[in-house]
Amino acid sequence: MYTETPQEQVKELLHKAEEAFQYLKGRSVIDRAGLMYAIAAKIEGLGTELIATATEESHLPEARLIGEKARTVFQWRSYADHIKEGICFEARIDTAIPDRTPPKPDLRKIKVGVGPVVVFGASNFPFAFSTAGGDTASAIAAGCPVILKAHPGHPKTSSLMAETIADAIKEEGWPDGIFSHVYGSSNESGAYLVQHPIVKSVAFTGSYGGGKALFDLANKREEPIPVFAEMGSVNPVFALPEKMATDPRGLANQYLSSLTLGVGQFCTNPGVLVAVKGKDLEAFKEVLRQEVLNCPPANMLHAGIAKAYRTNSERMLAESTIRVIGKAEQIAAEGQGAALLVETDAKSVVENEALLEEVFGPFGLIVSCESVDEMHRIARHLSGQLTITVAATEADASEHSRLISLLQDKCGRLLFNGMPTGVEVCLAMQHGGPFPATSDVRFTSVGSDAVQRFLRPLSFQNWPDRLLPDQLKNANPLGIYRTVDNILTKERI
Repeated sequence: MYTETPQEQVKELLHKAEEAFQYLKGRSVIDRAGLMYAIAAKIEGLGTELIATATEESHLPEARLIGEKARTVFQWRSYADHIKEGICFEARIDTAIPDRTPPKPDLRKIKVGVGPVVVFGASNFPFAFSTAGGDTASAIAAGCPVILKAHPGHPKTSSLMAETIADAIKEEGWPDGIFSHVYGSSNESGAYLVQHPIVKSVAFTGSYGGGKALFDLANKREEPIPVFAEMGSVNPVFALPEKMATDPRGLANQYLSSLTLGVGQFCTNPGVLVAVKGKDLEAFKEVLRQEVLNCPPANMLHAGIAKAYRTNSERMLAESTIRVIGKAEQIAAEGQGAALLVETDAKSVVENEALLEEVFGPFGLIVSCESVDEMHRIARHLSGQLTITVAATEADASEHSRLISLLQDKCGRLLFNGMPTGVEVCLAMQHGGPFPATSDVRFTSVGSDAVQRFLRPLSFQNWPDRLLPDQLKNANPLGIYRTVDNILTKERI
């Protein structure tokens, strides 16, 4: 049932998507939001079969999947709400001045969908970042048909979600080319989609190797297209001296809980912690050593991820400058991941880039520095990250503002205390960061601004009012905010 979709069938689906794009351009944003609400309701109505299937395929607990399903439904509804508000389309109107020399034309600009989008389903969130996830929802919100490539780790779950989306589209009377679902575990199947001239954009969540390969393929096309790839991150925590001295035990427990949440299989997993050496750091490490003993191994998402975790952990342990702090006492069975904490020093990290490579799973590296100045060296040495956490008191943050300024350049989300696991779906969220965390630092894949990835600006000059998109008409029938002659307003012209 889940064999690779033949290329001829994929080609047919791509042409259907091309036709559906033209259809979408003729429907109002209100209509499009209505379709998204219908899809959300269909997903919400899925019963125990979806949860049971996803549990079987991903080994994720039922409670986690129930929460993720609710998040997925919320994404569809919140993105639909967002496009109805119209802010994401950035309507700009400069009215004509015919008696000026030379005459000024009437110019009206809005953002429109780019065209069919290929979305690659992610493994670690089978609902929220996969078939019916944020990439699919935000692309359709932008007015772009989606061709979804199912993740091979959960094909049954992907199929259930795809059927649900397709049923909602059919019931609403929209063309089936708005959403297509294909299978393919080979690199060639993904490459074919990215290189096809009908495809105008790509969304991907996964490894650096996979994301970078797609990015390179897209840029070698005769018509290069954008690839929005989230490619992993070690999400370092910089623990400043006063904070570490105040509560090393509390900080250690908070760090370990975040590190091992979901067997460490979050893209915001805090895989590295940087601190100044001394008795407070030693106390912190001792708590980690004791507490990690009782962390039970657990099933990872699939056998491939478990194997990669074992291989990458062994690679790190083979480094001469790595020392083990502690590990789970219970030995991991086949397909499981066990927590492992190691340490090294700042000099080794600066000299060996491999020490800061992501180990996807419950693996933590503690980096000890001689001083806060050496923490500055680590900050400069870092590659781009999704998140960086500053564990600090307010006095710490004030005293070390220069370090914090350096860290701002390296991430998409900068946290003051707390831990980065947990990504709120809201307008102010930034889930993206400088390369190689993501392929385009300017955008987010979570929150309503995710829609921006699949929009482009289009300006209309001297068009009759009745032929303009609703967002640009004089009467402002949608009642949205627009910038009219440099003034932000909801007023009609």
